Amino acid sequence: MFQLRSVFAVTRQNIRRVSSTLNVRNAEVAAAAPSAGDKLTIPFPEGAEKPASPKLVALVDSIAALNLLEVSELSGLLKKKLNLPDAALMPAGFAGFGGGPAAAAVAEEEEAAPKVVKTTFKVKLVKFDDKQKVALIKEVKNLLEGMNLVQAKKFVESAPTVVKEDIPKDEAEKLKEAFTKVGAVIEIE
Repeated sequence: MFQLRSVFAVTRQNIRRVSSTLNVRNAEVAAAAPSAGDKLTIPFPEGAEKPASPKLVALVDSIAALNLLEVSELSGLLKKKLNLPDAALMPAGFAGFGGGPAAAAVAEEEEAAPKVVKTTFKVKLVKFDDKQKVALIKEVKNLLEGMNLVQAKKFVESAPTVVKEDIPKDEAEKLKEAFTKVGAVIEIE
């Protein structure tokens, strides 16, 4: 009977040990498994657009609301924080991202900038009327210095070609008027 009691005692101890080990493992599995409150992320199928994170949407909205000075300051801070060189951090069109006040500020700056006035022009013979080809050749010979009749003919037949470059506007207008009278189509660039 003593032996039987010792066998039962050992068996009870083994059962307790196994039971406590199982309890520990069950607790580990329960801790690792997602609870009912946890959400699993479902992967998006290929080709479908993944919705943006609400955190990123809020960030984009707040950046879009910045004025030009604040965008510049943000750029400087990002350069320092990320240890970036002084090269452009964002694309040129970023200031107008999302419409908003930044786009209006950029438009105002462009309007305030002085307009470059073009002082030299180029006169280009685009095409001519075949019926008035002879008159055009004579006009080219007379108006362009140093051209003989053969050179003027080759010049007219090589249209479209540049008649004169880097000339003032009034001279360009006079050339256009003279050539238009003899059936030429002229562009001033």
